[in-house]
Formats: sequence, C-alpha cells, structure tokens
Amino acid sequence: MTTSPGIDAAAPADAAEGPEAPPYLDRRGKPAAAPTRIGHIVSVSGSQAIAVLERDRLSPDGGPRVEIGQLVKVPTPLVTVVGLVSAVSAPAPASGGDADDIRLIEINLAGEVIDDPHDGRLSFRRGVSHLPTIGDPVLAADRHDLTRVYTQPDVATIEVGTLFQDAAVPARFIIDDLLAKHFIVVGTTGCGKSCALTAILQRVLDGHNHAHIVVLDVHNEYPTAFGDRAELIDPGNLNLPFWLLNFQELSAALTSGDAYHEAEVEILSDAVIAAKRRYSDASSHRQIARRPGDNGAITVDAPTPFRLSDVVSYIDEQLGKLDRTQKTLPFRRLKGRIETLASDQRYSFMFGSLQVQDTMTDILGRLFRVPNDGRPITVIDLSTVPPEILDVVISVISRLAFDLAVWSKGGLPMLLVCEEAHRYAPATGGESFAPTRLALARIAKEGRKYGLSLALVTQRPSELDTTILSQCSTVVAMRLSTERDQQVMRANTHDGALDLLDFLPLLGDREAIVLGQGVGMPMRIRFADIGSTGVPRNLNSGFSQSWSRPNLDRAGLEAIVSRWRQAGRERSGS
Repeated sequence: MTTSPGIDAAAPADAAEGPEAPPYLDRRGKPAAAPTRIGHIVSVSGSQAIAVLERDRLSPDGGPRVEIGQLVKVPTPLVTVVGLVSAVSAPAPASGGDADDIRLIEINLAGEVIDDPHDGRLSFRRGVSHLPTIGDPVLAADRHDLTRVYTQPDVATIEVGTLFQDAAVPARFIIDDLLAKHFIVVGTTGCGKSCALTAILQRVLDGHNHAHIVVLDVHNEYPTAFGDRAELIDPGNLNLPFWLLNFQELSAALTSGDAYHEAEVEILSDAVIAAKRRYSDASSHRQIARRPGDNGAITVDAPTPFRLSDVVSYIDEQLGKLDRTQKTLPFRRLKGRIETLASDQRYSFMFGSLQVQDTMTDILGRLFRVPNDGRPITVIDLSTVPPEILDVVISVISRLAFDLAVWSKGGLPMLLVCEEAHRYAPATGGESFAPTRLALARIAKEGRKYGLSLALVTQRPSELDTTILSQCSTVVAMRLSTERDQQVMRANTHDGALDLLDFLPLLGDREAIVLGQGVGMPMRIRFADIGSTGVPRNLNSGFSQSWSRPNLDRAGLEAIVSRWRQAGRERSGS
C-alpha cells in the first residue's frame, strides 16, 4: 500500500467504530492513535478546497469543533497537504432540524508534509506540489501535526507565545526571515501592539547579546521595557549636531516653506559650503588657494563639521553687499531662523553646542551600540522633540543607520524600530515629510542588502507610505476595526491565507494573525504575558482611578507651568 507522510496509512472507514476494530499502526508499524476523520474533499480550485463534514464519522456529541483558523490535513498518495479552515457554512439547512444538514468547510491550502531526503524524518514545507482531489479524506490535525508545522527544527527561531488552536504548542518566529525582510505590527489602540513588540524584542535579545537595535519611541513607552539591556536617550542627553544633517534635512529645519523658500535654500547652500571651508581651513591651520567656482572637494551634503556662527557671518557679509530691502528679506529671514533655533533650549541637542568638534564616531557608537557594552538596544525618547523638527530627527537617524550599514559592507546587522510610523512616514504628507519618507523608503527597499532591517508599528496602516508598507514580508496583524485599514493590509499581504484577515475585528488583546516569511505558515497566536516589569509604560492610569482622589494641586500646576516656560527660554550663557 502506498503511504503518505504524516498520515502513514489511510485509516479504515470504521477505524474508530467498535471495540474489535484493528489497531491503527503508524508508518513504522507501531500502534498509534487513529487520526480523526472529519470530512472529505468535494471541490478543489487553485489554492482553496471545499470539504463536506461527515457527521457519521463524528462522536455522538457532535465531534470536535471545526473553527476558522484551525489546521487540518489531507492525505494524498505522495504527501500530506496541510491547510487552514477559512470558512464554515451550511448552504442548505434541513427544514426538520440539523440532523441532515450539509455542512461545508473551506480550506486554504498552505503546505505539505514530506519525507526529508536527508534524514528520512517528516518535515513541513510551504507550497503545495500535489493537490488533493475529490474524495480525499480531511483529518483533524493533532498536537504532533501542529508542532511539526509550526516548529522549525533546522532554523533559528524565537518563542513569542502560543497557538490559539492549542495553547500547549509554542508560537515561533523564524528570526532571520523576520528581521532580514522587515516586519510590521498593526492594530488599533489598546490591543497590545507595544506589548507584542516588546515580547518579540525581548526574545530576540535573550539569545543575542551582540545585537544592535534602535527603537524610535515617540510616546516614551519603552524606558523600562528592557531593563539594564537598554541605552536610554532623550533630548536631555541626545547629541545630534546639525552638521550631521544632509542639505535636504538642514533645509527642512532652517528654511521656511513660503514664497521665499527657494531663495533661502540657495543662500543656505552657499553659506554652508563657505562655513565648511572656513572650519576646514582653521582646523588645518593653512589657507588653500581655490579657483572661482571650485568647492575644493567640500560638498553641501558631506558630514563634516562647521559652525553656525560662520553661516551667520556669511549671511551678514552678503547683506552688506545688498541695497534694496526686498532683496535682503530672504537673508534676514534665514538669519533670524538660525538665531532662534540656536537660542531655543528645545533644540539644544541639535543646534545648542557652543563648540564644534568632530565627534561623529562617538555619536554613531552610542546610537547604534558599537560596541554595545552589554546594552544591545537603544531606546530614543522622542516624545518631547518639537513636532516641527521630529521628522528631521528621525530622518537623520534613519539615514545614518543606512549609511553606516553601507559603509560597513553589511558587517553590522541592525534593526530600526519605528513606533507610530504613519506619523512621520505618511502616505500623503507634503514636502515637510519628504526627507523622512525618503530615508525610510531607502531602508525598506535596499536595507536588507546591507543587513539593515525595519520594524514598523502603527495603528493606521492605511495612512502609512505604501512603498514602505509593501516591503514588509512579515505581518503581525492584531485587532483592526476600520474597514479601510483591513483593506490596505489585504492589498499589501501576499500569502495564501488572506481570509484569516477577515476576522481581525474579533481578535482579543494580545492576539494576532501572523502572515509572511517570518513564520512557518500563517497562524493565529496569543502573545506571551511579559510580566509587569517588562510592560511598556502607560502614563495614563485611567479616568476612574485618577478621578477617585485628588490628582493635582496648585503647587503642582505652578511647577508644570514653570517647566513649560523653561523649555522655550534661552539657554544660560547663550
């Protein structure tokens, strides 16, 4: 008799009927529990099959429940095809009750169990080479089947939770495919996105002490999530000097977006080149003769130090050569903007340094943990960064990550985590978002060539740049309530189990549908409870708790007002 892997032999029709039925033998001839037959195939179309549930094969109490998302298997002469139940129905209910109902299940075929040619053991692979046909039995997958399909013994994996179908079976992600090909976590507010991301990153860090992970934390949620393994950076200790910005980023920070924008950009370009020359000449203690129009290999985009005071001096020099007020307006506006940013404490991490030194190596080492000194993850608190410059800050960090990956020739694998990604890489955001979208899109399209990966977290995938979204090969989809967001996820997810996304609105907290390259096959999971110490911080304790007792007095309000005003005052000594 020809046997099929994972089934060993087709169970007789009456295998489970009566005490005198012959024992079921596995493919090695040893006694084993007979697989439960729940139906047979009546239609196959592409990657989908339809089966009729067989009531006479089930126990008197109705047999095992068949639910959406459940794993089933179909033995064929050569392989065992594995699929997920995507729908259940009774298209022609009987008038006298449900005894004679025809009950159907729709199955998305996802993979097959085969004999591994290397060691002869059963193994699972995605894709179906031998489709089932009409009459083939449909069997319920047991715990051994679930473990075989969802556990990848020959690849590096991390355990992040359990399967919804059987809580005794761990849910595992394939770490190399998850990271190397980008992933995204989506879900509405309150469904547990931050906890899911924390669970993933914690498991990654548990087995990889030499990782390099940067988290862009826009809500200050993660300062306690990783304990002493995290390097915590906020605007108070962040050092991201303006001379690290390329010209597009510098223009976004220093120029206006009105009718004088182009004139200010042209002035700023000449001023920056002049300031870089002056700093270079002062550093080398010698003057270099240059022909008119020769930039002396100094470009406006090169990450070389210069002083803002030299930029202002150049503008003043040009102002002295102009007579008409209208022509001087772009110069005066640009100068005023530079002086305002340099004196505002909120921008001190970028424009506040009174002395300019070439500290690029130190800055990159701290941001990207080189060496990591026992702290493989950097959490950058961006919650207090002024909104008008937030996209510039994220653009700089993203671009530096990409350039470092390129110049290291892929020798420094890194993961860049973007919380609330739709805020600074929106689908439509105008020119003010152009530098950030460009930097992240470049990582999404080319980063994997150099070992740089993206992890995106968003509650509004419909508002995220489609180029960036389409590059995410693994989707962790939690509860999504809006139809528009669900449609976007279907359109940008390439997998054989898209029907699973139809019940995203029904998922509970910490539950997710996981699709894509980072898992053995699509699955519904529940993330592990990461405990109170690792939960991302939520500054809002809840209205019922806060309003049940006094929460702020006059002295506290005065302290808040004082900090509020202090943020906009000039730095002492500036």
